[in-house]
Amino acid sequence: MNTASASTVVAGIDQPLTLRLARSIARRCENAFSPETREKLRLCLLDFLGCAIEARALPWARQAAALAERGDGGCTIVGASRQTFASDAAFANAVAGHGLLREDTHAGSVSHLGVVVLPALLAVAQDRGLSGAAFTDAAIVGYEVGAKIGRALVTPDFSRAFRPAGFTGPIAAAAALSCLLRLDEAETASALALAANMACGLNQWPHTGADDMFFHAGQAASSGVRAVRLAVLGARASEGALDGEAGLLRVYRPDRAVPSVTLFDGAEPEIASVYFKAAPVCNFAQTPCQATIALASENHLDAARVRSIRIRVSDAARAYPGCDYTGPYDRILQAKLSIQFAVASALLRGRVDEAAYRKLDDPALVRLASLVEVEADPEFTSAFPKAQGAEIIVVLDDGRMFARRLQDLAPADRDLVRRRFAAAAGEFAGEARAQSLQDAVDGLDAIADIGRLMRLAADPGPLST
Repeated sequence: MNTASASTVVAGIDQPLTLRLARSIARRCENAFSPETREKLRLCLLDFLGCAIEARALPWARQAAALAERGDGGCTIVGASRQTFASDAAFANAVAGHGLLREDTHAGSVSHLGVVVLPALLAVAQDRGLSGAAFTDAAIVGYEVGAKIGRALVTPDFSRAFRPAGFTGPIAAAAALSCLLRLDEAETASALALAANMACGLNQWPHTGADDMFFHAGQAASSGVRAVRLAVLGARASEGALDGEAGLLRVYRPDRAVPSVTLFDGAEPEIASVYFKAAPVCNFAQTPCQATIALASENHLDAARVRSIRIRVSDAARAYPGCDYTGPYDRILQAKLSIQFAVASALLRGRVDEAAYRKLDDPALVRLASLVEVEADPEFTSAFPKAQGAEIIVVLDDGRMFARRLQDLAPADRDLVRRRFAAAAGEFAGEARAQSLQDAVDGLDAIADIGRLMRLAADPGPLST
């Protein structure tokens, strides 16, 4: 990129945030990350690909793929047989990766960063023929920037109106792509500022379970691609787009203050705080599910005898749109957001999986969901986001009471992520091709061209038996 323009960036603590982040991004792109951090990124990529493959036939994934232009683009849409341009591939793959509501989660920013950063990077890296090692470095930077912006921006009041990932995502993707393409500091600052102007996402959809949510990730990923391309073409955005008088942070924070935002200032990078969901439900329903499953397995409760259910969670969980919802459940997202529905499924079936959402009007499940009351717990509220605790209290018709309290959620571990990927990819492409794709992810740093990995994620056509 044009290194001469970097000389216009002046160091100093009074610099606009876009310039300070750009300088930090440039430094981190030149330094290797630890093996543990790189392994975490590979697991994030495997989880994303597994989700996108499994969700490829869902309506929102098909709709996003159908928007992609046909032409000379050489970027893969996961699960599809044709290729498209980078911004279209980023959009389609982000929607598919978000399609199960089982994407990776960063609680501190209340954001799903992988379904934005990874599809944007995969598309551009494939388009440019870039390496797996460069992809990894850039992805870790993207997670870091998105997480830090989210920590500075997102509050419970913000989340009631706006979708956090729709705001953190474009900036995270722009940061990652700036690192991938080795933009100079001025170009990176403009890319970040342009991405801030493209932030969007309203949280009206949980009230009816509408499909808006799925497309927030797609819009964020494709916006990151466009922001970087504009910066490369010479577009120069306002340096104060993040922290100026009318910048993103000042406009959307109730106190109009700008918290300190410094990259890689902790013992571990932010990607270390990313967790993988055990169940395909909202982040805030994860621990209530797990507490319920533990209670049910320990006490062998008869669901038909349950008279009342209380769920105690953090105030952030109780207040997030759609999470405290007793029904009716007309659409799948109403059920996947609802703590009540997830708890009812866990109590009735001993688990929460995709099968729970195939019959939203199951009478026994709907009855249990109607009995659930959600309330904020001061201890869980003060512990969030470092921990996400939950407690369930069940009273039976004979007056007996049972309770189970968890101080934090249990994420899906490495083995579960890999098993879920193997099942989805094997069903999609056959065991041999699924293993080749998994091997490519495991050997990501050695791949000279990310396109080799992405071609393995394309529709293989008719499979031999």
